[in-house]
Amino acid sequence: MTFDTLTLILLGGVVLGALYALMATGLALVWTTLGIFNFAHGTFIALGAYIAWQVASSEALGGGLLVGALVSVVGMFFIGMAVYYLLIKPFERSPDIVVKSVITTLAGATILENLISIAWGPRNKQLSAVLTGDLQFLDLVMSRNEAAAVIVSLIILAALGIFLQRAPLGRAMRAVAQNREAAQLMGIDVARLYAVAFGLSAALAAIAGVLIGSIRFMNPLMGSDPLMKALIVVIFGGIARFTGPIYAAFIVGLLEAFMTYAVGLYWSPTVLFVIMIVVLVVKPEGLFGKHRKSV
Repeated sequence: MTFDTLTLILLGGVVLGALYALMATGLALVWTTLGIFNFAHGTFIALGAYIAWQVASSEALGGGLLVGALVSVVGMFFIGMAVYYLLIKPFERSPDIVVKSVITTLAGATILENLISIAWGPRNKQLSAVLTGDLQFLDLVMSRNEAAAVIVSLIILAALGIFLQRAPLGRAMRAVAQNREAAQLMGIDVARLYAVAFGLSAALAAIAGVLIGSIRFMNPLMGSDPLMKALIVVIFGGIARFTGPIYAAFIVGLLEAFMTYAVGLYWSPTVLFVIMIVVLVVKPEGLFGKHRKSV
């Protein structure tokens, strides 16, 4: 392996890690707050990309990428809240809410995928690049569009971290995640915060979808692979800390980049799943999770 090849692999891993961090953080937000896994998260990514394309593309409304991205993020926030009220809230008090949420979010994902196919068709589409051209430093060359994706992802994640740490609504969401009953006794509207968590998760998925759509071709099933990678990242990093999935995302991104070079694109997901299983066996709470002793 030459130095140039190594740097290309590292750069590719950083780009993947930034996108995975954005996907996984949205997934982890619902997981930590509601205690359920949202199988529609991948479809949120696809729907967010298609809404942005509808507004931004010259083949549709022609509003430009920035306007398309803003409409997509706002629209997906309200769609995420609607999904919570329609598919999760009716079963909120059920003792088997986890199983029912798996069924309802899978059903929701299937319905949304079919609606995307009906509305936009099965043919590939692509958003315009955030930035065009290449960045060159010494002998290293990187696409400006990919660099922009990394920077935007990090800015969004930093803003989300500040929101959860300092904003009253963010602190209330953390309180609900830690102890729902205590939060209710303190007068916090838990159902409203659950809806907001779902909305924020969908908005993050929309941003990820826009960035992916500007780099790769879009299709109605484009969310399947991001959902799988986000699941791996969340399990790999754990959800005890906000930064856990972010660190894990970059580790998984670099691992995938190296595995793609070493064993090929076909086998790299298999290697990632093997590593995930090993992590679950050795450290079930994730690499950056905290071990809780049973009483």
